Amino acid sequence: MQKKIIFLLVIASILNHNLFSQAVPSSEENIPYLVTFGNNSKTSWGDDDFAQTFFFIIPKDMKKPIFLRVFDPETGGTIDEIKELPDTKTTISIYGGQGAYTHLDAQKEQPIGNFKSGIELAKKTFSNQPEYNEQWYTFGPFNPTEGELVNELGGYVIKVIIQGISGNDGNLYKLFLSQEQNSNIKVEGANSLTYEYTFRLNDKPGSISHIYPFINEDVVSIKIHTFDYDNDGIARIISVDKRYEPVQVSGDNEWMASLHKISDKEHRTSLDIQMIKTNPINDNNIVFYITNQYDKLLPFYTSPLGGAPKYKPTIGVKPGLKSTQQK
Repeated sequence: MQKKIIFLLVIASILNHNLFSQAVPSSEENIPYLVTFGNNSKTSWGDDDFAQTFFFIIPKDMKKPIFLRVFDPETGGTIDEIKELPDTKTTISIYGGQGAYTHLDAQKEQPIGNFKSGIELAKKTFSNQPEYNEQWYTFGPFNPTEGELVNELGGYVIKVIIQGISGNDGNLYKLFLSQEQNSNIKVEGANSLTYEYTFRLNDKPGSISHIYPFINEDVVSIKIHTFDYDNDGIARIISVDKRYEPVQVSGDNEWMASLHKISDKEHRTSLDIQMIKTNPINDNNIVFYITNQYDKLLPFYTSPLGGAPKYKPTIGVKPGLKSTQQK
């Protein structure tokens, strides 16, 4: 019980001192697009399960209606990955109410069981529709209290599921939680998280993308799982206690797991997993998820809790040596 109280106080402190944006991917991540393929696609194209789930956290004191905006929801336009003819349909559904977040199936890395838990608030299926090419589509308005109240996260939570229900094309898109229907106006103090992240890497060699898992005080070690990384560059961990720790990444159409110990200094902070592009490979889509020592999934926050971590070296003094600093 005491640990839970400490965790809640830490989260509350972080949320009160950071004004997050709700762009997914966020500017801190430097990820061009999310990606979800149709369910007839090859997994070697970079999507292991043809579905993706994000949770948006809305502060308790938010009284105004909110909107969920999707950039380029259709499949067939300029930025999408088309295989022969654009025949893919993508369903975007939004859930609130009891169990939308807290149901265990909602927090798994695979879309199995009752992952669509909660109350369906909105749903729309998109196909090859030029009117949505590189345009925003808006869901809502929603009353923040239509989400599930999750005190541990500091607010109401709505769930967004993006699922490729037919075809074999890749739908590339972005999300934004907004106060306005026709423009992107951030909700102060809100954030978003996911437990499995499927996204497009930058094409330009030398570019660095970031994802930010949060480490609570019970974590002793983590296992970083990557899928279909195509050995496209290197990945590493930066934290308050790690200046550079390499992450083993996967090849084509395969999973790879990399084990890493967590220090006490890293508790209640975010890690910065950096993906550094070194190869001239275009259109590389990859999947990440992270588990702790109990195989429990850890969340990625699109805006890192506490900010992007910076390495803080420990400066020690050898026994028997006196400081030369003048008093």
